[in-house]
Amino acid sequence: MEYLLSILTWEHAPKIENPPVTTDGNKANGQTLLVSDRNKYKSMLIRTYSTVWMIGGFAFLVYMGHLYIWAMVVVIQIFMATELFNLLRKSSEEKQLPGFRLLNWHFFFTAMLFTYGRFLSRELVNTVSSDHLLYKLVSGLIKYQMFICYFLYISGFVWFILTLKKKTYKYQFKQYAWTHMILLTVFAQSSFTVANIFEGMFWFLLPASLIVINDIAAYLFGFFLGRTPLIKLSPKKTWEGFIGASVTTIISAFLLANVMGRFQWFTCPRKDLSTGWLQCDPGPMFKPEHYYLGDWVPHWVRRRISFSIC
Repeated sequence: MEYLLSILTWEHAPKIENPPVTTDGNKANGQTLLVSDRNKYKSMLIRTYSTVWMIGGFAFLVYMGHLYIWAMVVVIQIFMATELFNLLRKSSEEKQLPGFRLLNWHFFFTAMLFTYGRFLSRELVNTVSSDHLLYKLVSGLIKYQMFICYFLYISGFVWFILTLKKKTYKYQFKQYAWTHMILLTVFAQSSFTVANIFEGMFWFLLPASLIVINDIAAYLFGFFLGRTPLIKLSPKKTWEGFIGASVTTIISAFLLANVMGRFQWFTCPRKDLSTGWLQCDPGPMFKPEHYYLGDWVPHWVRRRISFSIC
């Protein structure tokens, strides 16, 4: 029925005998660049609306503190793992292997316990230090954390062996290997990101802010000035957007480092899992250094410059 409707629609549609030909050189691989797109202002409005909401939500998490940013990272990890686990699944094979998907998540949460147990053990102990009983329980769990993770992993391996079925060996071992590659991809970088968050929000917020600035600047420069295609893989990306975003990001890095380095909320390390205000003595990286430009500088620009090196 849908096929017949499509044929009828095509037959009754107005025919375009001479399609317009673009001669301004703004086409790449059959797709018009954003600068010559008729709907670009509508697209820009939608992007602006979504960007404001995302930046607002991100700013709210930064205001709430380190623990909430860590929770955001964990949620992103779960969504990443879900997409990657589904990437090579075959529904026909999954029907013959009940519980096989649950095994993947068993390995995922084992890896999470191993990773964050190592990075956040100190913060967890400091959080429960006021309660003697809870402190002893948590200290015991941290002491045997490696053994617990090893036991969980071996349990998962035995579980995998017990689920092996004839005619599905290739698929099962393929999924087993992909599960470990996915865990490496998801946790290798994000675990260090979480460690940086608790060492000082500055080390997470500055790179994240530069990524946002780079993306926005690339879109705006490409939107208003884009003429030259950058790569065939993404025809709407332009050299003008790439160069404009690069310069904007470099300048923003110096400005943001100077501004963020002045706030203790960004620079102080979090030594527990609470959400209270932070006070600390800023490290040497966040203290201003004074430099004097010598006589080789012209007199009309010779002055003392003070800036923060972060």
